[in-house]
Amino acid sequence: MPVPFKVNLTGKTAVVTGGGGVLCSEFSKALAECGANVAVLDLFYDPANKTAEEIISAGGSAKAYACDVLKRSELEEVREKILKDFSRIDILINGAGGNSPKATTESERLTKAELENSEGLNFFNLMPAGFEFVFNLNILGTLLPTQVFALPMAKSGGGAVLNISSMNAYRPLTKIPAYSAAKAGVSNLTMWLATHFSKVNIRVNAIAPGFFVTNQNKNLLFDGEGNPTERTKKILAATPSERFGKPEELVGAVLFLCDEKSSSFVNGVVLPIDGGFSAYSGV
Repeated sequence: MPVPFKVNLTGKTAVVTGGGGVLCSEFSKALAECGANVAVLDLFYDPANKTAEEIISAGGSAKAYACDVLKRSELEEVREKILKDFSRIDILINGAGGNSPKATTESERLTKAELENSEGLNFFNLMPAGFEFVFNLNILGTLLPTQVFALPMAKSGGGAVLNISSMNAYRPLTKIPAYSAAKAGVSNLTMWLATHFSKVNIRVNAIAPGFFVTNQNKNLLFDGEGNPTERTKKILAATPSERFGKPEELVGAVLFLCDEKSSSFVNGVVLPIDGGFSAYSGV
């Protein structure tokens, strides 16, 4: 799908983690359509390569790399490959992230009946390992790539980092305490980095998507026959736009925040893109 508006990213190189996913594959294609060379990173090579091949078939420039964002040695190895392939790094999108069933409660609100069920996942028997996984994936999965890929930016005169927060950072959702808290941390880290990098001309911003249907959440939003779940009905009732977002509806904000000419004085912001969910009081 054509980008909503084009910025000129010719000659620039963008690194996108989580580039094989629903949202970040869309970001990768949009960056390429605007002229950027795109390094598509994913934990597994095949989904990253699928995105890269789609970019190349459309006339763009891209290459896929398998990489674990929680392993600095792998990130550094991939960085050297990217610099060899494309000579520079100008943009980083920290798209890797997610939740875990091990950090998710079964019910929205604790009841006395739940306390009698020793096998159910209520708040009191959530395992720390589940929280640790979610925090590592979202916080360290943003920190480590920024340490590795922003270094060449700082040395070469600047660039742009875009983190992926969530509207959960503003209004925590029931059932997913670790994910909500981790994304709040991503928002806070974004503002810290924006200040820390200001003298080396690296801008750091974030988008906070609302509800978009992805591979990770579709089973929570729709049943086996494709019908909306009760959770979906509650979400849409609390969203003034009364629908889920489409991946391409994030692209305009991504391009705006990654382009130096468009957003040179925008730094340290976390932009909600949620159909009004975070603004609606329910009344």
